Order: sequence, then structure tokens, then C-alpha cells
Amino acid sequence: MELMIALLVGIGLAAAAGLRIFLPLFGLALGSWLNYIPVQGDMVWLATPAAVVALGAATILEIGGYYFPLVDHLLDTVAAPGAIIAGTLMTASLITGIDQPMLQWSLALIAGGGTAGIVQAGSMLARATSTATTGGLGNPVVATGEWLGSLALTLTAILAPLLIVLALAGLGLWAWRRRISSR
Repeated sequence: MELMIALLVGIGLAAAAGLRIFLPLFGLALGSWLNYIPVQGDMVWLATPAAVVALGAATILEIGGYYFPLVDHLLDTVAAPGAIIAGTLMTASLITGIDQPMLQWSLALIAGGGTAGIVQAGSMLARATSTATTGGLGNPVVATGEWLGSLALTLTAILAPLLIVLALAGLGLWAWRRRISSR
């Protein structure tokens, strides 16, 4: 059961990383530093004040950057691989009790990295649609929705990991309905 909860938290944080990379990393670092979320192995550096401050600053810069068109474009360029890496790292940092690193990292890549990649693809589609239909004027609205969604997923993953299943199902349903209505 402990592994299942760790996976749910990791997947929830990975989904949040698909919307904003640093906000869930900041949430994980803060939760670890406050001894609320245990991280394992090489990821204990997340539980340090330096990590909390650095990731908090990166979160503010990332959120703010999406409101400036050129910076927005540059962040979009690195967001997909960054989200997959962050999702994988966060999920791996939470998985305990697996003595085989290959299994731990494979599970983290598939569950965490895969989730982050799927959510990031949806985010890229939403941003491209916004750019195409509003000439980029709607992108700040999309950016606001993305960071608020990332915040909601991060808080849900940390505070109520079992609800993450419902949150991800809702996100999937929303994306499916959006795709159907755009045809």
C-alpha cells in the first residue's frame, strides 16, 4: 500500500509538472523539508532549505515568464523534456522499498515521466490553439489556467493522494471533450 500511495503522489506531481515544471518540485521540496513527505536515496537534497528557496524562486520566475511572449516561447521549447525529467525524478524520489534501481527508475519513467509528457502535450495543444485562434492574446489566460491547475494538482497530490485518481480522470475527460469539440 505504501508503494501505491507513493506512486499516486508521484503521478500527481508529475501531472502538475506537465503544466508547470518547478511548482510541483517546490511543493515536494517544501513538503520534504517540513518532514511531511519522505524522499529517499539521492533525492534527500530536496529536504534542504537551499532547495526550497531555489525551487521557490524558479517557480516564481517560471510562472512570470509565461506572461511575456518571447520568454513564453522559450519556456515552451524546453517544457516537454523538462516536464518528463521532473516527473520521473519526483516519482523516483518517492518510491521506497524497491531494492532494484532499474525497476525503480523504469517505474518512475513510465508512471511519472509518461504522465508529465501526456499532460505537457495537452498543454502544448491548448497553447497552440490559443495562439492560432487569438493571435497569442489568449495565451495569458491559458498560462493562468496552467499554473492554477499545477497548483491544484500539487496540493491534491501532497495532501490527498487518493483524490489524484479523480483529478487525473477529470483532466483526461476534459481533454477528451475538448478534442471532440474541436473537430
